[in-house]
Amino acid sequence: MKAATRVIKAGLPEKNQGAAFLAGPTFAGPYHLSGDPASSAYLYGRYHNPTWTAYEQAITELEGGAATIVYSSGMAAVAAMLGTTLKAGDKLVMSSDAYYTARLVANGFFATLGVEIQFAPTAGNAQKEHLVGAKLLWLESPSNPSLDVCDIALLAEAAHAVGALVVVDNTTPSCLGQQPLLLGADFSLSSDTKVTTGHSDLILGHVSVKDEALGDKLRTWRTQMGSIPGPMEVWLAHRSLATLDLRIERHAKNALAVAEFLATRPEVTGLRYPGLPHDPAYPIASRQMKFYGPVISFELANQSMAETFLKNCELLIEATSFGGLHTMAERRARWGGDKVSEGFIRLSVGCEDAEDLIADLTQALDKALS
Repeated sequence: MKAATRVIKAGLPEKNQGAAFLAGPTFAGPYHLSGDPASSAYLYGRYHNPTWTAYEQAITELEGGAATIVYSSGMAAVAAMLGTTLKAGDKLVMSSDAYYTARLVANGFFATLGVEIQFAPTAGNAQKEHLVGAKLLWLESPSNPSLDVCDIALLAEAAHAVGALVVVDNTTPSCLGQQPLLLGADFSLSSDTKVTTGHSDLILGHVSVKDEALGDKLRTWRTQMGSIPGPMEVWLAHRSLATLDLRIERHAKNALAVAEFLATRPEVTGLRYPGLPHDPAYPIASRQMKFYGPVISFELANQSMAETFLKNCELLIEATSFGGLHTMAERRARWGGDKVSEGFIRLSVGCEDAEDLIADLTQALDKALS
């Protein structure tokens, strides 16, 4: 079954006369529970929920894994990953250009617990040099916001050879754009707030696993820490999932068109998009990605020029997210944390008409130059 069909069918219940295609969310704290708890599929709202079950089944099918655990946010998923795999004395090898808050939690809270943190860039598969003694290898490909790419299969094989587990933050491409578990990773993590759900209206995250035993640990963490999602958010995510193939195809087509346009503008430097044939990431990305995602990065001369450009965009929304239907961008250096220039722009290309977007970007760049 092709991906465009699977995203529509994934996680749906059996056909029952008169029933909805996708049942509404289950709002429940306690469930009816008499006698032996083992006789009931659902015990208590912090443990499980039928709405979670349906979404997790859908994501598991799309990820090609054994199980999926959904969390209240992408960062809740990050915390669960680190918390279930690492203890004092363990070594974590992590992309130095991975998502900033994930690095912050690893190098802050988990480092204070006695976890050794070794950072290395995504580009050039640099993590491979630091794997001896590692317990967990943390990859993010493409990285956010620099959009460097690493060879997931190569690094997973090298990590497994020294007994390390491998997680890939797959937020930028989504499970349709790239499938880390099929490339050899043990975990595929995503902030479903972004491309997976795509409507900029909820906060959610998930981890899919290759081995059910790893899923049990993540599920126990969710139950005990209470990092559970609301049923309404999960139901909205499952509903949104049906259009993922349509959205990601449009994102990628638009992003490539916009990237090709930006490449013609002399004031634009440092342009990165893995789908551009001349991008440094393209040789690897073209082997392991089906869609290159919505995110482009580039630089303008300075902070003033970048802010003037953003101010004059009429279709673009200035916001700190990506992967939604709406085209969004921000001057990333305003937050600190990432090693980017003051004029660095992270642009998330939406699903509007590409010609309209390019016309808007043209007039905004022209005004930024004047």
